Amino acid sequence: MTDRISDRIIRTVVITGGTRGIGRAITLAFARPDTRVYFNYSSSAQAAAELERIIVEAGGFAKGMKVDIMSAKEVEDFFTTILEESGRIDVLINNAGIARDGLLVRMKEKDWDDVLDTNLKGAFLCTKIAAKPMIKQRYGRIINISSVVGASGNPGQANYVASKAGIIGFTKAVAKELASRDITVNAVAPGFIETDMTSSLSEKAKENLISGVPLGRIGKPEDIAAAVIFLASEGASYITGQVIHVNGGMYM
Repeated sequence: MTDRISDRIIRTVVITGGTRGIGRAITLAFARPDTRVYFNYSSSAQAAAELERIIVEAGGFAKGMKVDIMSAKEVEDFFTTILEESGRIDVLINNAGIARDGLLVRMKEKDWDDVLDTNLKGAFLCTKIAAKPMIKQRYGRIINISSVVGASGNPGQANYVASKAGIIGFTKAVAKELASRDITVNAVAPGFIETDMTSSLSEKAKENLISGVPLGRIGKPEDIAAAVIFLASEGASYITGQVIHVNGGMYM
């Protein structure tokens, strides 16, 4: 437990998009007896049940719920259930995200809207609700998952880049709003990470990407989870409004 939270209180952690890739690694990283983990998923109830089982076997608590992160009503119901069961929210990780790549001149309006609504509006909806109990507690950790391209830009991803750049600005603004209540708000910006989004790339494309990474390898979801665990800890209590780049040096 942290110095700021009594040992008698079980910490409650909420993760969006918790069943795949980076989100799954983050969810598993919080598998511990002193933590209640809640996560949402959009499609696979089987994956959610398997994740719950793994965490329970590790001595923790986990509950996955199917929630459309773009729906204000479903998000509200999600957090209502969490607060009814746990009475508090200590850590929020806004991880849920999608990509609908394409050149700007050919991009469909729906692809723009879906990406912005999931990646940016979803973080807004969740943070707005989670911040209220955190303010009452005078304690909280909010960690938003951005992307290296949110800082560097990337052709063919105008919608995705806009959403991830928006996450960075959102992080800085909310950090200033909530700091007086001992709530920190930071972002983690992954680089080239082994996930479903990158597995479809050709070997040639992967080689080209790796050539631009000074550490010479693709990152793992666990690399991102480690940064999130640190930002959620008391060791990071004096860090807020920051973007932690975890990218092997591909963007400095």
